[in-house]
Amino acid sequence: MSISMIAAIGKNNELGKGNDLIWHFKEDMKFFKETTMGSTVIMGRKTFESLPKALPNRRNIVISRSKDFNPEGAEVVSSVKKAIEITENENVFIIGGGAIYKEFLPLSDRLFLTEIDASCPDAEVYFPEFDKKLYKRKKLTDYECDGIHFSHVLYTKK
Repeated sequence: MSISMIAAIGKNNELGKGNDLIWHFKEDMKFFKETTMGSTVIMGRKTFESLPKALPNRRNIVISRSKDFNPEGAEVVSSVKKAIEITENENVFIIGGGAIYKEFLPLSDRLFLTEIDASCPDAEVYFPEFDKKLYKRKKLTDYECDGIHFSHVLYTKK
């Protein structure tokens, strides 16, 4: 099993506000789609609800404690442990939100991060702090959009 995380983060690890991403870059959405296509994606309920529908061509797993939550196109489990149990032979991507990232960080082999050279002072959700010395960093791409520079970076555990 391989566990990867994928997220777009600002200078202060900002992820979102108002149950949405802070930044929307066409190149980043394309990177997310290409990187996760054909894999399993695991997310929290709020992240799933922020999507228009289950992500196509991916197995969608949602972690929720609500017994009444039964979204179309997704499987619901009650814990990180259950999500790991049902995906033990798969390559999975953790796609949010903040609490889910925090729980999976110690279990993840790779972090696909879009590092955005901007900040959002009123962000509500953050990617967890991690010790970059424990990872090998590889810059994959560089972009600039609307005056904001961002890079796709792969962190692989040493």
